[in-house]
Amino acid sequence: MDQEAGASAASPTEQRRLAERLPTGAKVFLILSAALLPLAIIAFFASLRTTQIADDSTRAALRIASVESARKVGIELIGDMTALRVALNALDTDAADAPSCARAQGVFAPQVASGSRFVISDAKGRPICGAALPDGISVKPSRAEPIAARVIPGRGVTLAISGATSGNRGRTHAEAFFPASFLARTAKPSAFAPDYEAQILGGGETLTLFDLPPREALERRGTLRIDLGIGDLVLQTRARSAPITSPVLIAMLLPIVMWAAAAGIAWLVVDRLLIRPLRSLRASVASFTPGEEINPDAITLLPAQEIRELGDTFRAISRTVAEHEAGLAEGLVRQTKLTREVHHRVKNNLQVISSLINFHARGARSAEATAAYASIQRRVDALAVVHRHHFAELEVNRGLSLRSVIGELASNIRATAPEGATKLSIAIEIAPVLATQDIAIAISFLVTEIVELSMTSNPSAPIRISVREGDTPDRAILRVVSPGLIDGDALQTLIAERYGRVIEGLSRQLRSKLHYDPFVGAYEIAVAITGRD
Repeated sequence: MDQEAGASAASPTEQRRLAERLPTGAKVFLILSAALLPLAIIAFFASLRTTQIADDSTRAALRIASVESARKVGIELIGDMTALRVALNALDTDAADAPSCARAQGVFAPQVASGSRFVISDAKGRPICGAALPDGISVKPSRAEPIAARVIPGRGVTLAISGATSGNRGRTHAEAFFPASFLARTAKPSAFAPDYEAQILGGGETLTLFDLPPREALERRGTLRIDLGIGDLVLQTRARSAPITSPVLIAMLLPIVMWAAAAGIAWLVVDRLLIRPLRSLRASVASFTPGEEINPDAITLLPAQEIRELGDTFRAISRTVAEHEAGLAEGLVRQTKLTREVHHRVKNNLQVISSLINFHARGARSAEATAAYASIQRRVDALAVVHRHHFAELEVNRGLSLRSVIGELASNIRATAPEGATKLSIAIEIAPVLATQDIAIAISFLVTEIVELSMTSNPSAPIRISVREGDTPDRAILRVVSPGLIDGDALQTLIAERYGRVIEGLSRQLRSKLHYDPFVGAYEIAVAITGRD
């Protein structure tokens, strides 16, 4: 139940979203179509009803004419065959009964001129009365039907009956041929003005009595079938239904015309007065560049007053944005000058501090004080190196090159090495990667601390500093290796008393775990980078 309620609640939302995705022209078209749809339906059913009434009238007249034709044909044929049956029964009893044969000939006498024929034959097929029928039109009497019938296409209809006297049933039989012209004249109704088509069907054959001209385009015909009651003979009639005239066509096509009118009105109103001006305005807004104003010419030509007001609003906004952009650009210039001045002063201050430390180191009265001053100077130099490179990269702001920073840092460390490490060897292998200022400062301090730890533990031990690309594009591996970093009591004492907390704090600042290999004497840590140099 809850799922059904949720589905029913979501259905209006989905319909609203679908309506929102439709173009405005489609929405207006649907609205106009819905408004005109009732009129279109009324016009369609009205024209359809008019056509149906005309068809019903034609069908009723055709039914009356068909019933009359079928009645006249049936009466004529049954009457003739009844006269033949009377004569046949008499001749079946007495083959020399001349009056019966004369009466049959008298019945068929008016039809002889039209081609009608009859013959009464004995059991061996020899004519007793009448004239033998031409070849190809005979038919044998049927035991299932009182009167056997055969339709000869293009010629006429042949009927046959057999004798029915007691004890001699089937000994004689009679056949009568009725030509198409006679049947057509007989079947013609007394009062039916329109042209119609009449056919006699039987045994799968068709005899056309009246024919209609070839069917024309858009012509419709109604058909009726009436059983004649003689064998399987059926009278089929066709007549033209009410023609589809121009008023009928207009009435039938009126709904389509209405829909076409709705589409045309929707396109004209929406496209010409709304969509095209909005597209023009959108093109002006899309080509807008901060600091410029939207082209007013593309807006003043818009036909809709509301859209012109919208264009004026956009132009006012663009003017305001241009003014703000100018103010921001001017403020950025001032800020850049101020930043350069600050960096310049910081760089000079660091140089002054380094010079003061060097001055006091030369006046120190003990080796321990000189070493302390040198240690402080190395850290100040590490900060100064990063700051100097950051100031050089200030314009492009791509990041600091670790190769340049660590290379200069190694030179400064060798220059301030203690007396026992004057021949200190520092090898560097740095990949061309870039890092931010904060990362570069932490790396410089960490390298300085580890190198000083190695120099303090073993002043003559060579040092190797490398930076290689990591497993991911935003990481690099910093590695410092030296025999002076191999695990020992002296090294552990230095780490515990002086260097351990600083190195650990710098690794936390780099947000990565510092790995130490006591057997090789190596420190390794993954650092964040911004790209390649």
